[in-house]
Amino acid sequence: MTDLIVRNDLSVVTTGSQDFVTVLLDGQLLGIPVLAVHDVLNAQVLTKIPLAPSWVSGVLNLRGKIVTAIDLRNRLGLPPRRDDKKSMSVVVEYNGEPYSLQIDKVGEVLSLDDQLFERNPITLDARWRDVSKGIYRLDGQLLAVLDVDKLLAFQNGEAAA
Repeated sequence: MTDLIVRNDLSVVTTGSQDFVTVLLDGQLLGIPVLAVHDVLNAQVLTKIPLAPSWVSGVLNLRGKIVTAIDLRNRLGLPPRRDDKKSMSVVVEYNGEPYSLQIDKVGEVLSLDDQLFERNPITLDARWRDVSKGIYRLDGQLLAVLDVDKLLAFQNGEAAA
């Protein structure tokens, strides 16, 4: 049974927990809801797409399905990777289409208590705040919960591929 709690800020939360696949991007720990993740991939061979936005790295073939690869560093205005390690990818779905989100590193799966979830603090960097549903304060780290819908809501009707 799930209980409801009304916080001082009048937000309502349920007691329970959420599971997240953790990823690292430019030193920031991010969480993607487990149910939104279809696959986790090592570096893949990408086919470039002419005239695609700069944050579209290309497309890849995943078990016969064409998947658009999004360079999250570029998409969020972060500097390119400085090392020569290949990026990893987390495959998610948006509007019925699969997207491969290129990240620096995949971490572990965490089950976090709903009561520890907080809204984005005003001090959170704007690039994270714009694509985050909220945060969890972990031991010495801040985990921003990635909002895949916001992240992949392409501006000005700009198509990814």
